[in-house]
Amino acid sequence: MVATFIVQKILLDDVGLDYICTTAERFFAVGRVLGNMVAALAEQPSSRLLKHIIRCYLRLSDNSRACDALRSCLPDMLRDATFSACLRDDPTTRRWLQQLLHNVQGPRGPLQAGGGFDHMLVN
Repeated sequence: MVATFIVQKILLDDVGLDYICTTAERFFAVGRVLGNMVAALAEQPSSRLLKHIIRCYLRLSDNSRACDALRSCLPDMLRDATFSACLRDDPTTRRWLQQLLHNVQGPRGPLQAGGGFDHMLVN
């Protein structure tokens, strides 16, 4: 929980968001950790931890390249009703999740060549 809060604080700072989104490796490292935590929450729900995780993803979606990458790597459990019961009494986090899904699915137009992080992952 504390580690997630620290990541959230880093992401909420513009310099921190830019740092994490500068390279595909950093972005995907953070994304992998957040994704693993989402999977763990499905087994053992915690609305407080879920709130921090959703806020982290929402902040990542503020970066256009990260948002493009989240289209393919955002956990399905955040897209479906897995956490509905957890979010029932938390309108703020529900709103954040709705905004995240809107950002990721929203009208950004077709991906441009060099968009997202895919071009950085060539072996």
